[in-house]
Amino acid sequence: MSPLFWIILSTLAIALFSLVGLLTLFLKENLLKKIIFPLVAFSAGALLAGAFLHLLPEAIEKHGPKLGVFLWLLFGFLFFFVLEYFIHWHHCHKLPSEHKKPVTYLILVADAVHNFIDGIAIASAFVVNIKLGLVAWLAIASHEIPQELGDFGILIHGGWPRKKALIFNFLSAFTVILGGLFAYFLATKINTSFLLSFAAGSFIYISASDLIPEIKNNENLKENIIHFLSFLFGILLILLVKLIFD
Repeated sequence: MSPLFWIILSTLAIALFSLVGLLTLFLKENLLKKIIFPLVAFSAGALLAGAFLHLLPEAIEKHGPKLGVFLWLLFGFLFFFVLEYFIHWHHCHKLPSEHKKPVTYLILVADAVHNFIDGIAIASAFVVNIKLGLVAWLAIASHEIPQELGDFGILIHGGWPRKKALIFNFLSAFTVILGGLFAYFLATKINTSFLLSFAAGSFIYISASDLIPEIKNNENLKENIIHFLSFLFGILLILLVKLIFD
């Protein structure tokens, strides 16, 4: 199967994760609170491992340990810093009742940009090889569920009806497909392997700046242990995928 098939299939799956807000209709908020932060910890580990164990080594293999590889890594990191700093967006993993200052349209715009970049990351990995694409998809998919729950919570707390929130959240997530197609067709014109470093930088920023801070300020020892084990599981899963495919 061609990379285009995998890109369309994987990005469509990511977009469908935006409908995870439906869980809030069926699960009690106390239960969601118990599962969302282990998911955040898992995704932090998966993103870090995806960056350091797969994307960055692949970029170095393609180009060698050249300055350009690390400049694109830094650029990917800085891009998400700018997105967060100037658009005032970050990954949010709070439930509907916990939001105090809803910024509904702003979160949709920022999420659309973020998902477009996710699509580029996925596609640039699939263009190199299917294994790398699956790893990138797994790392990105792992943080979509807690992120989309948080985004859905912002929209609901902002006074949106659930149906409208789901529709607009899906539309903002649909840009992941557009990003994937953009990167694929760009790859037919130029060598896009530099995007591997860019994606690695974005993974590192999201994990270190947005996800890890949300799980480290907890004084409950039992929950901290669970979060740490979830974080390790995210790393080990990506490592296992590498060992299986290499």
